[in-house]
Amino acid sequence: MNIGEASQASGVSAKMIRYYESTGLIDPARRTESGYRQYSEDDIQTLRFIRRSRDLGFSLERIKTLIGLWQDRSRHSADVKALANQYIAELDEDIRKLQSIRAQLAHLAACCHGDKRPGCPILEDLAQAGQEGQQHSAQTQKN
Repeated sequence: MNIGEASQASGVSAKMIRYYESTGLIDPARRTESGYRQYSEDDIQTLRFIRRSRDLGFSLERIKTLIGLWQDRSRHSADVKALANQYIAELDEDIRKLQSIRAQLAHLAACCHGDKRPGCPILEDLAQAGQEGQQHSAQTQKN
């Protein structure tokens, strides 16, 4: 099937298919005598695998590793599980950071009167944090 058909069958845009080829995530497509890309059912399955991996937020580097594991019939499932658990730990850390940011911002928003007065604790905090960062940088450079 051509790239348009492969795109429709896999749910991956033609542009992304070409990108995945250019980065080496997938092997270059076979070409017809007239130069058109041709994709097999195996290629479509790989593209679906990539699409699902992207849906779960895996990076292209990790997807390349996952594809290698998927295609290696002598793989150990423990290797796949370790990769997934590492990613889960990173997601947990990202969630923790986002929750902390949200809590700080919610506190600042609660402190703001939100009226016609010019004073705003949100802006004051942002300005103060900038000064603290400069003071910290200056102190670090002195040491």
